[in-house]
Amino acid sequence: MVYKNITTIKDFVILGFPGLHPTYYGPVSALLFFTYLVILAGNIFILVFVGFERRLQKPTYLIFCHLAMNDFLFGTVTLPKIISRYWWDDKIASFGACFTQMYFVHSLGAIHSLFLLIMALDRFIAICLPLKYPVLITNNSISIACGMSWIGTFVRMMAVVLHALSLPYCSSNIIVQCYCDHISITNLACGGNVKHVQTVAVGLAMFSLLLPLSFIFFSYISIFIVVLRIPNMESRYKTLSTCTPQLFISCLYYLPRCFVYLAHATGFSFGLDFRILLILLYSLLPPAVNPIIYCLKTKDIKEVLMKRLENAKVGMKQTSKSTVCCVV
Repeated sequence: MVYKNITTIKDFVILGFPGLHPTYYGPVSALLFFTYLVILAGNIFILVFVGFERRLQKPTYLIFCHLAMNDFLFGTVTLPKIISRYWWDDKIASFGACFTQMYFVHSLGAIHSLFLLIMALDRFIAICLPLKYPVLITNNSISIACGMSWIGTFVRMMAVVLHALSLPYCSSNIIVQCYCDHISITNLACGGNVKHVQTVAVGLAMFSLLLPLSFIFFSYISIFIVVLRIPNMESRYKTLSTCTPQLFISCLYYLPRCFVYLAHATGFSFGLDFRILLILLYSLLPPAVNPIIYCLKTKDIKEVLMKRLENAKVGMKQTSKSTVCCVV
């Protein structure tokens, strides 16, 4: 059959979890809404806190700010639609809106991976090449690297979306997923060119995932080798403690994805609902948890935060004492 490049689909239906009983729509939407609030509050807090605290305006924390902005945007792009799907049964997404969501979902995912690479590079130079760190890693160099990650990825993903738009969509319009992604959308396309479009997109996705992951793996192996050569145990601990936030964040991002990809490559199959849940978890867990890791595992942020809280307590005590004196 010869397909003409004519699209008859005007909108898509976001199915979400196909096996979910309507009884659980309310709790699921409430849980997703709470997750969205956590993502918003945590990442806005990091942006404001680092922005106003001069002591934290360093290259490492500048990367944290870019990562927080990315997480904030990713949550905003993905969660409101799936919340409305279960809260108000609003499961219709226009053709343009679905492709726009797909563009930002994959762009922000690739940018996140590049920021993790920049974080690993920051720690690699700080520990393995400490004398060159003040020269190579500055606020300007980090700003340029992060800016190029934003711009370069948005341009590259535009080509992926335009490639998908070249396909005719004249079959089913049901997306078995919680948001519009490339595979879910292109699986609904017609014609013999679908496999080619999907193969190109998967190749670019693997490049965006595996290239940063390879360098991150190499950098942390190099860091551990350098740390093991430090004779003083306390110095080892202090050096490793500077890497733990980045390492936790990298593991949260890469390990679930690698598990899903390896399971698919080895033929290990999941139930449809479980697969969607896994994708949702590895998409939304890092944006929700990353701010907690920044605050609990980063020494400078933790110290500044504790100092602010202590000052606030002292101020409250002084205010209460002055109020009592006025009353007397």
